[in-house]
Amino acid sequence: MSQIRIFKFGGASVKNAEAVKNVAEIIRNYRGNDYLVVVISAMGKTTNALEVLVQKGYKKEDFSKELDELRNYHYQIIHELFQNSLDIRKEIDEVFEEIRIILSTVAQHEEYNFIYDQVVCQGEILSTKIVSSYLNSIGIKTEYKDARGLVRTDNTYREGKVNWNITEYLIKQNIEPIFTEGNQAIVVTQGFIGKSSEGHSTTLGREGSDYTAAIFAYSLNASDVTIWKDVPGVLNADPKYFADAQLLPQLSYYDAIELTYYGATVIHPKTMKPLQNKHIALRVKSFIHPANPGTVINDKEPLAVIPSFIFKVNQSLISISPKDFSFIMEENLSEIFALLAKYRVKVNLMQHSALSFQVCVDFDEQKITPLLMDLERNFVIEHKTNLELITVRNYNQATVERLLKEKELLVEQKNSHTIRLVVENK
Repeated sequence: MSQIRIFKFGGASVKNAEAVKNVAEIIRNYRGNDYLVVVISAMGKTTNALEVLVQKGYKKEDFSKELDELRNYHYQIIHELFQNSLDIRKEIDEVFEEIRIILSTVAQHEEYNFIYDQVVCQGEILSTKIVSSYLNSIGIKTEYKDARGLVRTDNTYREGKVNWNITEYLIKQNIEPIFTEGNQAIVVTQGFIGKSSEGHSTTLGREGSDYTAAIFAYSLNASDVTIWKDVPGVLNADPKYFADAQLLPQLSYYDAIELTYYGATVIHPKTMKPLQNKHIALRVKSFIHPANPGTVINDKEPLAVIPSFIFKVNQSLISISPKDFSFIMEENLSEIFALLAKYRVKVNLMQHSALSFQVCVDFDEQKITPLLMDLERNFVIEHKTNLELITVRNYNQATVERLLKEKELLVEQKNSHTIRLVVENK
């Protein structure tokens, strides 16, 4: 009996024509006889390029050069994929014209995050139109679906919160009828994007395509999700920091949730919980070596436990004390958390003593500067930047000592499984 499976391909897996052809081969070779939903990110560094366009358009600066460069990048991929590219090129031109109109008509009162989502979502529209058309051209029948008609969110632009009841209903209503006996069409849709109840495009947060795959899997009761990446699977450390990083062939949902919560970038943090709730396995595999086993994440505990390392750079440590040097009390914490929420600053680590409260956060000048100004009204603030947050799961003391060489330890937190260190280079 055929099952529903979800494949997710990130930007690196569709960055050029050869990469798109490789995606087609993976779909042809690894879908089996199952029904398939393919979730695709924007091509290569398109999201970064669109962010530059938003910044220029919002400031009323000329963005024509950058827009032409991005258009030509997609044209080149189309030229290498299609013998007759007129139809798909027309579709792509329409998307770029929409981008141009949005950026040319930005009103002063419009919120930056709103404009961002209306423009940046187009990256996924471009990639899915191209990939879907290419698959059809080589005999892999597709049903193209705009995720904005399926994933319903609130209007928290750049980090839309999913309305699960409506989203599940829309996905079931629009996708399940496609999967009928004898119809081997695959569904191609976008990661990262949705639509608010007001009808505006929203995004789910950077790298949110993994989360989209989980949303579709949950809504369709899929058998599994496979995230195809340019790494062998989930590694115990980033190869940029550890040349001898090891593959983790098996992870429990709990361990995967912990790793993503602490900042592991191979899986989007929100991805795991919907899958765990319905016991849907998540596989992380290499699109470079698709036959290799990769990592599987499910209910089972791993047979072997090895340390896992997560490094978050560009961190800020904010120390907050009452101006009168009284104790930090509940009303102080309430005010502090209200301001963190107001400026949408996520806390990576927090520590509380009688006289102070410390938070370690990602440094984002647009958020941190106004946050500090507000905090300084009622508190004494100390602020350090250019720090690093190191998290080690399944640590031992020898490992910790090695990590602290030539670093000054500012904050340490640990329990029996995990140690977290805020450090500054000496």
